[in-house]
Amino acid sequence: MKNFIGLQFFLLFLLPITMLGQTPKKDLAKLTYDELKKSFWDNERTPKKQLEYANAYLVKAKEENMPIEKARGCFLLSLVLVSENDKALRYLDSAIVYTKDLNDTKYPAYAYSGKGYVYKRQFKYKEAINNFLIAENIAKNNNLDLYYDTKFSIATLRSEELGEVNEALYLYKQCFNYYKNKKIRTPEYSYSYQQVIFALADAYKALNQTDSATYYNKLGYWESNFTKDYEINALFTLNEGANLVLKKSYKTALDSIKKALPKMIFYKNNGNILASYFYLGKVYDGLNQKDKAVRNFIKVDSLYNVNKRITPEFVSGYPYLISYFKKNGDKENQLKYITKYMFIDSILQTNYKELTKKLQKEYDTPNLIIERESLIESLNNDKIKTYWGLAILFIITILATALALYQYQLKKKYRSRFEKIINKSDELIENQDVNSEVKRIKTNITKIEDIGIGEELIKLILAKLNRFEKENGYLESNITVQMLSTTFETNSKYVSRIVNVHKGKTFVQYINDLRIEHAIIKLKENNKLRKYTIQALALEFGFNNAESFSTAFYKKTRIKPTYFIKKLDVV
Repeated sequence: MKNFIGLQFFLLFLLPITMLGQTPKKDLAKLTYDELKKSFWDNERTPKKQLEYANAYLVKAKEENMPIEKARGCFLLSLVLVSENDKALRYLDSAIVYTKDLNDTKYPAYAYSGKGYVYKRQFKYKEAINNFLIAENIAKNNNLDLYYDTKFSIATLRSEELGEVNEALYLYKQCFNYYKNKKIRTPEYSYSYQQVIFALADAYKALNQTDSATYYNKLGYWESNFTKDYEINALFTLNEGANLVLKKSYKTALDSIKKALPKMIFYKNNGNILASYFYLGKVYDGLNQKDKAVRNFIKVDSLYNVNKRITPEFVSGYPYLISYFKKNGDKENQLKYITKYMFIDSILQTNYKELTKKLQKEYDTPNLIIERESLIESLNNDKIKTYWGLAILFIITILATALALYQYQLKKKYRSRFEKIINKSDELIENQDVNSEVKRIKTNITKIEDIGIGEELIKLILAKLNRFEKENGYLESNITVQMLSTTFETNSKYVSRIVNVHKGKTFVQYINDLRIEHAIIKLKENNKLRKYTIQALALEFGFNNAESFSTAFYKKTRIKPTYFIKKLDVV
């Protein structure tokens, strides 16, 4: 229930437009920029007309050679062509080129934010985040509204697509604290403010903190009712209905969802029409009306067939359908929904999404494959499926089996690496055998003879390095070989060479390995640290950001820090 969010940067473009009257379609070249923009947005549900106005806007800007207006024209065209990803990206890149040196309060930040949204639609989350961060960085200095709007876009991506709800919640709260001090019932801020309220309610619902979700649903309902934003108002009603399902208040939930569904249909909000049917299914299941629950979960599947978009939140209807048809001996429908469920699971995994732990426990891939093969055999014996149908199903099964085996082997490797780390008390396993280690030591002895440093100086620097390690000097962020050499009162080349020879690694690798070894010990000893975010842990252990910490951790241990922490909590 979050499909109404994510387009807010489009709306920011709309806000500065003055309240002009409807412009009749005449000679578009004679219209002003504001009139063209107004006409563009007045035809929001008519893309062909929007395309005419956007093209006219860009033509006018090029004729008058106005860089900022050329950028806006390109941006408008990207909105119309948002479903044609490559074209939209080309126009947004042009907008960036036109305005990169203008220091405008909106461009090129809008264009970078627009690119983030396009990449998000393509499931290219890394590229999306990168462009949102560029937009956020630009806006931070000259447009705080856009800065927090972009921060919100980053939060929704992390929450909806990557499942990082706690991290997103932290960002949502920052946005909420910013907007609540604005004129929240004016057109300029009401929509953004209500979006943030909805995001908070939805995040708390996802975390099963139902009382907090109810608080923000009620606040959002009140605010959207005051500003007469009826679609968002209905979304708060629907979201509270879903929240009441978690509270098992099924009758009250049913009333809320039935009130919201007609409005979702009226506004053609396909994502939340699907959400409405999903939670109706959950309600009827809670009321023990299984047939009605099945009818609603089938409607969810029908909407997926049309729109080809679904999030992990709404996938649990498929195991319900599989179980229902299995109990009723309907093998054909049982097989149909197993096939669909496995296909959606593979798509979600490809797009870096994950099914919930509950779904994984109820219908993990190996069990589905076994059940699928049994059904195929049964249907074949009954001559229900044709030869080609069985061949296709067989190929899908083979592919699914290969995927399951690959995931199993990967998990097995991770478990093995984790156990090696846990069982090693003073140092980490470096994935080197004894022979290779002996060879390295012999090589180091040979190198010592060639480095051209006196033996006494080597001993002195090694002693200082030993003290540096014992005093945890490596936890200081931004430590460099030059800084350490100054502290040691010696030449940086000497320190670098001695680290290379005696430690068998570069200076950067030496520092990072010390930090990771320290991090592993502390995470094992202190369970409070395990509750930190990856960003907070990075700073705690001397790294400047989460990415550099995660990279160094994986390079040292061959597992990700999130996996290591998760496994520590269950050891």
